[in-house]
Amino acid sequence: MQYKKLAFFFGAIVTLGSCSFFGDEAGDTSEIAAPDREAVPAGTTVRLLTHDSFTVSDGLFNTFTNETGIEVEVVQAGDAGELVSRALFNAGEPEADVLFGIDTTFLQRGLDGDIFRPYQSPGLESVPDELELDDQHRVTPIDVGDVCVNYWTDGVATAPTSLDDLTDPAVASSFVTQDPETSSPGFAFLLATIARYGEDGWEDYWQQLADGGVTVTSGWTEAYYGEFQAGGGDKALVTSYAGSPVAEVLFADPPVDTPPTGVLVDSCFRQVEFAGVLAGTEQPDAGALLIDFMLSETFQADIPLNMFVAPANADVPLPDSYAAHAATVEDPLILDPADIEANRSEWTQRWAEIVLR
Repeated sequence: MQYKKLAFFFGAIVTLGSCSFFGDEAGDTSEIAAPDREAVPAGTTVRLLTHDSFTVSDGLFNTFTNETGIEVEVVQAGDAGELVSRALFNAGEPEADVLFGIDTTFLQRGLDGDIFRPYQSPGLESVPDELELDDQHRVTPIDVGDVCVNYWTDGVATAPTSLDDLTDPAVASSFVTQDPETSSPGFAFLLATIARYGEDGWEDYWQQLADGGVTVTSGWTEAYYGEFQAGGGDKALVTSYAGSPVAEVLFADPPVDTPPTGVLVDSCFRQVEFAGVLAGTEQPDAGALLIDFMLSETFQADIPLNMFVAPANADVPLPDSYAAHAATVEDPLILDPADIEANRSEWTQRWAEIVLR
């Protein structure tokens, strides 16, 4: 089977170190009032800074341009960690007007760096309250996904039903995950175990995985298409996403009706991706209008089969293929973004001591 497009979307995302670089002067961080479309000259270009895994259907932004007269230029900036660090480095004098792709695991770092201008989009009325992690509206939820352990259904004797199942040596030795110091899904899985077992239990859990022979790679691609059976490897379990089975069906060659993978929903860590108008932009109204568009039905309906995550707008129905094959995660594991930022270095350092010793 060929999954080149899937590999692009789910590629490894580097989790950068805890140090950040900030611009010399903070930009305007005052709240943006309701944007005045008439005040934005036709032909204005708004720059959208995002990660390399961002993709939308061809011509999608033409709809926004036709509605507003505003052109959109997409600037891709590497992985999610690099994206945030780049915005922090240019704080106050941003290289773009809007940032998309800061997620739950990096949110607090961006908020602490004062890189956004608050804006409360009217589209938030259709977004569930639990996705709005910043009550000052400096960022706006755009999509929601879950990092979960996936398994090759023909490769496991019994499908796992809990995180505890992974500590069985027979299972752990067939499980590949990613280094949380170099991979976003790897870090999210570490957070899942911390959320589930707490400060008193997560280290013991990882010790059991290590003793059982868990395999660790630097990134998602190396795990999913190197060690995991999807790419011809011999591992039956891998850290991936709740939406991965959708892509397995969509890009299957030859076509299949049922994904060859299942999802361990007990392992899923919730990741929300946000967009925000960057402080210091000279186009705050245009940026706010782009935020509105990203919450619109037109944009939100385009998300599931391009980025394999769910729209934040609860009024937008999921495509049939996505609804049929994506895992339904009713009780995801979560942690407060402030706790994540405060403990990131300590957690990853202790993980390395346990697993990579």
